[in-house]
This record gives sequence, structure tokens and C-alpha cells, in this order.
Amino acid sequence: MRLVEHQARQLLAGYGLRFAESVVVDSVAAATEAADKLGSAVMLKAQVPFGGRAKAGAVRSATTPGEAATEADRLLGMQLGGMTVTRISVEAKVTFSREFYVGVTWDTAQKLPMALLGTGGGVDVEQTGSSMVRRTFDPWTGLAACKGREMAAEAGLGGKTLVVIGSVIEKLVRAFLEADAVVAEINPLVEISAGDLLGVDAHFEMEDDAAYRQQSRLEPLGEIVSTATGRPPTSLELEAERIDAQDHRGVAGRVVEFDGDLALLIGGGGASLTVFDAILKYGGKPANYCEIGGNPTEEKVAALTQLLISRPQVKSLAVIMNVVNNTRADVVARGVLAGAEAAGKKASEVISLFRIPGSWEDEARAVMSSAGVPVFGRETSLDESARLATGGQHAS
Repeated sequence: MRLVEHQARQLLAGYGLRFAESVVVDSVAAATEAADKLGSAVMLKAQVPFGGRAKAGAVRSATTPGEAATEADRLLGMQLGGMTVTRISVEAKVTFSREFYVGVTWDTAQKLPMALLGTGGGVDVEQTGSSMVRRTFDPWTGLAACKGREMAAEAGLGGKTLVVIGSVIEKLVRAFLEADAVVAEINPLVEISAGDLLGVDAHFEMEDDAAYRQQSRLEPLGEIVSTATGRPPTSLELEAERIDAQDHRGVAGRVVEFDGDLALLIGGGGASLTVFDAILKYGGKPANYCEIGGNPTEEKVAALTQLLISRPQVKSLAVIMNVVNNTRADVVARGVLAGAEAAGKKASEVISLFRIPGSWEDEARAVMSSAGVPVFGRETSLDESARLATGGQHAS
């Protein structure tokens, strides 16, 4: 879950991190007013949840309110990465002596969070060859300001700059840990004068599965736009997210909508992608991608099933998972049947097959068989299950 720039700034400002003054607007008139209020030169930046805006022409400058109006008119309505720009940030243009990159992410090799400090900042900082200091740290204790100062010293910084950089790193690490982030960056972090540093841009991505416990931080930020598909979420995708967020137990709501007629509940250690590809191979037309797992509740499965099969073009639903040990097959089975009933559909007519071997498998078989739904176990491969879901005949 990636926040747009102004949301990332707002969240990080709550940790005492300073940013250049800015105003978020959604009209040319508001942009003109903001530029007049801020005075002198301003920057106008499209508010979309991905990078590369400058290269795409979505970051503009203006020296007068009139120029700001012209640039705002160019930005609003622009198509960028499959999204329409509806909001822009108008901010005072900052004059600075040098710039830095400060970030926190996960080191997947060491399985520890890692703080980064670069002596250069801005576009393509990772390719500029600037010096980058890296330090992993214990997620339970964070990274003290003194350790941040050590990083600054290693980068060749000193004086007031060293002290402030250490404080910035400590605050960014705290935000990263407390807000369940996977990436937190300030780039560039610019130095106005000795020890006077301001963030000009911010990037913050939060772990999707932690969103349920971050609501107090997310709610003040306004609408959060999911970017898993590279486009704005559909109403069905948003409703699936809402269903999933109602209860933290299990995963049952990561839906990507397609225009096919076969609804899917799939999952199990990467099996969802295997099944999806196999269905395409056999000529099936998926109505959605939806991975479930982690033992979702019967209520979540029922609500999601009802949502997926209520779409007018959907003719059937296939429930296919790999061998599971952390998900009760019988809970999923009862949830699917309850969802079909809530949608006003007869289970035996709308559920093409049910294949979840593993925990409570026999109970799931009994539940589905009594409803007239074809049931398969590990004796039927994922590939064969996908073929059957598309209308193939089971090999005897």
C-alpha cells in the first residue's frame, strides 16, 4: 500500500520530520490561490502513488500565479501510469546548498530492516554513483540518533549537519517501525543552511496485512488508493478490501477484477498463480484473481463468495487450493456455501468444483458433497483441477 506524496509527508510530519510548505489542490483556481499565498516560485507535482513523475512531465515549476494556473491546467486530467491526475501539490520552491537521500527498507538477505543515507538525492539517486551508507538494525530496538550520526560521519558529514541527519534517521526509522512500513524515504532531503534541513519529497509504503491496525494513522490521510494493478481500484476490488479489513484473521479480499465469466477462490503457497495460468491455458476466462489463505473466517469467505458470484457475467465459481495446513478446508467450504445462498444461487449449479486438500479435508468433502458440488483432493492435480474448472471432463 503506497501513499501518495502528500499523505507520506503528513504521516512523517507526525514524527517531527520537516517538509517544504505545500498545499494540495484539485482545481486550477485553487492552484492559483495557493501559488499566490506561497509567493515567489513554486513547484506543482501530480499526486499519484508511484515514482517517475518528473520524467513523465508531471512535476512543473512556475514563477507567478498565472504560470501556476497554466501548469495546473496541464497537470489536472493528465493520464499518468493508467491513472487520471485529480490532485496536485503546490509547494514553495526551495533554494538549497546540497541534497541527501534518507531511507529505510528491509534487507531481504539479512532479514533485518536497513537504514540508508546517500550524499546525493533527487531523481535516479540509486544510479548516480553517490556514496550510500547502509546499516541494518534490530526492529525491536530501532536505530538511535547516535547511530544515525555515526552513519552521517561515515558519509563524510560533520558539524550541525551530522547532528540533524542523525535525528532525521532516528525519526524515519521510528515511523518505519511503528507504521508497519516496507519502504520509507525522504528524497531529496535538502540543506537550506548549515543544519537546516527540509524534506522536498517523501515515499512511504505500508505492509498491506498491517493496515487493519494502522487505521488511526491512515484515516486522517484521506482515501488510500491501492496500486497493485497499476490503475485505480474498481468498486468490486474496493469492496473486497473492505470485506478483508473487517476481520484481521486470514486473507480473503486481495481481488483483481477481470471481464471473464469464471470466478476464482484460489491459493496455497504460490498455487494461485499456477492455477490462474492453467485456467488461461485451457481457454478459461477468469472473472477475477483472488488469493485466500491464513484461515479466513467463514463470514469473510461467505461475503467474498457472494461478491464474486453476484456479478452478472459470472457463470460459475471454482475453489482450488494447494495442500493446506494453516487453513481449515471445512471453514472455507461452509463459507462458500453460505455465500452462494446469500447470492440467491444454488451451490450445485454455480460452484464448478471444490479442491482443498489438507486440514479438515474429510469434513469439507462431506459438506460440499451434501450440497451436490464436485469435490476433489490431492489425487487431482492443480493443472487437472484448472482443466475441469473450464469445462473439461475428468479423466477416469
